[in-house]
Amino acid sequence: MGNEQKRPLLQVEDLQIEFRDHKLPETAVHDFDLCLTRGEIVGIVGESGAGKSLSALAVAGLLKRHSVIRDGKILFEDTDLLHCDRETLRGFQGDEISVIFQEPMSSLNPVHRIGRQVEESLRIHHPDIDAAGRRSRALEALRSVGLSDAERVYDSYPHELSGGMRQRVMIAAAMIAEPKVLIADEPTTALDVTVQAQIISLLKEINRTKHTTILFISHDLSLVRQLCHRVIVMKDGRIVEEGETESLFVHPKAPYTQELIAAIPGIDRKIPVHNDNQIILHVSNLDAGYRELGHTRQILHDITFSLKAGEILGLAGESGSGKSTLARTILGLLTPMEGTIEKRDFRPAMVFQDPYGSLNPAHTVEWILTEALTGGRRRRERAAECRKAVIDAMEQVELPESFLARRPSELSGGQRQRVAIAEALISGPNVLIADEPVSALDVTVQTQIIALLEKLRTQAGIAILLIAHDLRVIYKVCDRVLIMRDGRIVESGDVEQVYFHPQEQYTRDLLRAAGV
Repeated sequence: MGNEQKRPLLQVEDLQIEFRDHKLPETAVHDFDLCLTRGEIVGIVGESGAGKSLSALAVAGLLKRHSVIRDGKILFEDTDLLHCDRETLRGFQGDEISVIFQEPMSSLNPVHRIGRQVEESLRIHHPDIDAAGRRSRALEALRSVGLSDAERVYDSYPHELSGGMRQRVMIAAAMIAEPKVLIADEPTTALDVTVQAQIISLLKEINRTKHTTILFISHDLSLVRQLCHRVIVMKDGRIVEEGETESLFVHPKAPYTQELIAAIPGIDRKIPVHNDNQIILHVSNLDAGYRELGHTRQILHDITFSLKAGEILGLAGESGSGKSTLARTILGLLTPMEGTIEKRDFRPAMVFQDPYGSLNPAHTVEWILTEALTGGRRRRERAAECRKAVIDAMEQVELPESFLARRPSELSGGQRQRVAIAEALISGPNVLIADEPVSALDVTVQTQIIALLEKLRTQAGIAILLIAHDLRVIYKVCDRVLIMRDGRIVESGDVEQVYFHPQEQYTRDLLRAAGV
């Protein structure tokens, strides 16, 4: 068994991937090498655009081999997956090699029940198993990933499950045929810290009990350190460093690796300087919810808190706790059922989690910012004045004027988030409501955006309501924090007080899951 574990299960040699959607081919991955042995967990880290997912998708056979992959070998045991015929490749996909994708809501078919989708691999690769056998295997797979109410989940549609449950379903579907290699592409991004911890624990258990080899791709280096035996660091399509996990984290050699590790949010923090006691928002005994089919579904219960001018107030809690509903109610998008919202010189603007979804992809940055400034009511005589305001907004978020001619698709994730912040700032707010503004960003970009928010507070005096599921981010920048659960504030106070002397078990669980 020892020799079998040491023998390569999957080996990638000199892989080169290029895009051919421009006049000249553009190489995206250069000379990528990878060796996976039975039962090990290998992480791939690096910023967006580094080539992590492209390399993994090539291993899974999900890229167009002849039009995208220029050179290299992908050897699974004795088969070259790059040069075998399509039928042979399909025999490996989903059976010997399975993939878990980042966003299960996009990957799961919304019109099919969960059971049918979990069974899909068995229908393709094991047609000898009858319907009853497939159902039995699917229920067993669902239970094995911690879904105790497997029968209900089996008969449910994706939208009837939480984000964490959908991710568990994706893992069950990937594992039902007991593959030898599991590729997990950002499987915990945008999940709450408690759910992230559960998914990491589940992957460890799968690796321990089934000896499944796991290729884990993530921008969250803390999770990689918890899970992986070895780590590969990529930048600009190249491997810049690789090694045993602890050795690499403690003694990184490449400057880029050192930069990534230095950017990991820790429990260090700059103590904010906040001397303004002026309350600009006071929420008292607030109840709120949504109207559905003539009935109101209450989400928020008896919410009371204040926001002071120039402070950063953190809002934390799991998905479904009511954080975004509270933000929408404060902005007037939902009408309170009970309670009051007092605003005193309160000029808010919103920054969303996904700038690619909130920025108009058909227009340039200049058009987007001008539209936000004028509200669509442009006048020719104000053109010069508008352009000056647009350039000033770009300066505030530290983007060059030349970016005004670009469209969102031509910007990186961090650049798009800066444009989204500029779009919010251009109307002259004194409050930013930032809803998960860094959760989908790489750690180095997260650090840059956090520094930008701190600068806006210290230099422009802007108050920020920061909604985040990463408690390390909240600890780093916030003055105070509110912890929400099931639509209620269960704990609140100064960050130091809540983090080091939590009163509620739920708060302790969140902090433990976040590694704080």
